Amino acid sequence: MDRNEAMLRELNLYPQWTLRAPELAAVSLAPTHTPAIESAAQNATLALPPAVTDAIPTTNLPVDRALQASVASLITAVDFAPAKTWPELMLQVRDCQRCGLRAGCTQTVFGVGDTQADWLFVGDMPRADEELQGEPFAAEIGHLLDNMLAAMQLTRDNNVYLANVVKCRPAEDTHPAAAEIAQCLPYLQRQIELVQPKVIVALGKLAASNLLGEELALDELRGVLHDYQGIPVIVTYHPAYLLRKPTAKAQVWQDLCFALDVMSAA
Repeated sequence: MDRNEAMLRELNLYPQWTLRAPELAAVSLAPTHTPAIESAAQNATLALPPAVTDAIPTTNLPVDRALQASVASLITAVDFAPAKTWPELMLQVRDCQRCGLRAGCTQTVFGVGDTQADWLFVGDMPRADEELQGEPFAAEIGHLLDNMLAAMQLTRDNNVYLANVVKCRPAEDTHPAAAEIAQCLPYLQRQIELVQPKVIVALGKLAASNLLGEELALDELRGVLHDYQGIPVIVTYHPAYLLRKPTAKAQVWQDLCFALDVMSAA
């Protein structure tokens, strides 16, 4: 079995799925940043020359100032004292009453992984399985994310931290309201401050737009090196989306290769 086939199997893409577009077929499936990735990247849609930070456009996309102002006003509407330690922050989230979501969920979903990780993966909100386990990215979604991490030679408990923007499951897995997101966002911001990751991977539009303050389509946010308070941010699809559209896994792998190159240059 060659390395590409092994990596496809790790991502649970083999043999049901094959690359169709020539530019996607050129993407290396090497698990870490190696010369093979650099060579393949030169022919890929997201080509990365040796000086990654010079070649990739940083956030020159228009920032949605109205969205930022709305989020800021909602956050300041309720007093929030940032926790100084992980245990204090966990208690804040557990006992949170900042919005109505807490009353409708059985438990909060805080985060999991290495609290001093280089990698931070941010999702949107807990689903039913995540609420049941009290851990982000559980069940089928979690299995797919674990495959993605394994393809990068990572695991969720070693040099990786996982968190969601929203810590409570919305009723019937509906999209959380803007006010609910705004009241929960300071918890994620404090998690980022405590972890101090080298790279953030935003999984899905909700995570990306609230980290970046850019209300754009996900495809407009992909393939660009963004910044969150000095931390590089790469945007890709949420594993839940991949369960609905498996063919998008090719684009996700492209984004993960991009993230590996960014990490190597960090």
